[in-house]
Amino acid sequence: MHETTLPIRTPLTRDFIHGALDVEQTEAGILPHRLPAWARVQCPDAQLAMAESQPSGVRLVFQTAATAVELDVLATKRVYSGLGPRPDGIFDLFIGGQLARQGSVQGGRILHIDMSTGATTVTGGEARTLLFGGLPPGQKTIEIWLPHDEMTELVSLRSDAPLDPVPAVGRRRWVHHGSSISQGSNTTHPSGTWPAVAAVRTGFDLLNLGYSGNALLDPFVARAIRELPADVISLKIGINLVNKDLMRLRAFGPAMHGFLDTIREGHPDTPLLVVSPIFCPIHETLPGPSVYDMDALAEGRLLFKAGGSADEGRQGKLTLGVIREQLRAIVGQRRAGDPNLHYVDGLELYGPNDNLRLPLPDELHPDAASHRLIGERFAGLLRSASLR
Repeated sequence: MHETTLPIRTPLTRDFIHGALDVEQTEAGILPHRLPAWARVQCPDAQLAMAESQPSGVRLVFQTAATAVELDVLATKRVYSGLGPRPDGIFDLFIGGQLARQGSVQGGRILHIDMSTGATTVTGGEARTLLFGGLPPGQKTIEIWLPHDEMTELVSLRSDAPLDPVPAVGRRRWVHHGSSISQGSNTTHPSGTWPAVAAVRTGFDLLNLGYSGNALLDPFVARAIRELPADVISLKIGINLVNKDLMRLRAFGPAMHGFLDTIREGHPDTPLLVVSPIFCPIHETLPGPSVYDMDALAEGRLLFKAGGSADEGRQGKLTLGVIREQLRAIVGQRRAGDPNLHYVDGLELYGPNDNLRLPLPDELHPDAASHRLIGERFAGLLRSASLR
């Protein structure tokens, strides 16, 4: 952190934070979470813990006449063995709903991840200061979107004019659950994730419950969604069930029905979109698990490939094609008594022709341009669903 000349220090309270379900007090400051505390203790999985504490869709929102704002943060950077350094997380600053500034901080904690064993070690670090200066004068609403895939503890907030929190009252709430694609893997900045693109275009107040590697029909996620206020709910299900090789065909249907039943206990009439997987060539007909391409990794490139075989698919392992068929059938069966339930074919968001033009750079996750494409297409569906 550097010496500040900004005179007003504003306490960082829950009122300033949108898009989180919980805020944890840490030694450094406060840490937003995208799962409630009661749910986090039900699954002590390291990848889920990392994903839900990475603030995809989380924003600081306030009204102010300030022309300069400083935010001290303690970031946790990831370093993967065998790969080059990852870019620093980006902070997007919006003024009146328009992207106006971007910034990042270097340094912080370092999370070292061994790609071959999964072992992790953490190196300590210090908070750093992010300055947004030269902001236009006069009263305005500012949103600072936190990095979508970099755990960020908020330490201190300063400005040259008072900051007042902005309640989300009056805005339509969209609750979305999905995988790393929904969290934003391979896009470059937080408002560039496909849910953020759709939310900004439609004016929805986004709650992004996309957890990298963890869209797995976990009951605690369904219970969390059940208890939340929501005007529209969407569930993007499939890729993690395949690439984790977590579930067979016999278990998938009842688990999906149970997930929907739980949500409907709290939201009997809320528009609910069930979104099947986007196109992913390695898993269209081959089941998981997804494994690293070790030859590519030896060259410093991250690529995935399918670890399952066609014979295993015939024995009940899931593929993306099978999941699309099952989701379409499940939604069709339930719609007789649930007209606000809708099926969205993921191939309409990103299909084979899109893959020819915008291939998945690591064979699994879309790039920034594809995130934008998916978000723009989903925005139309979101508007339509919210009018029903």
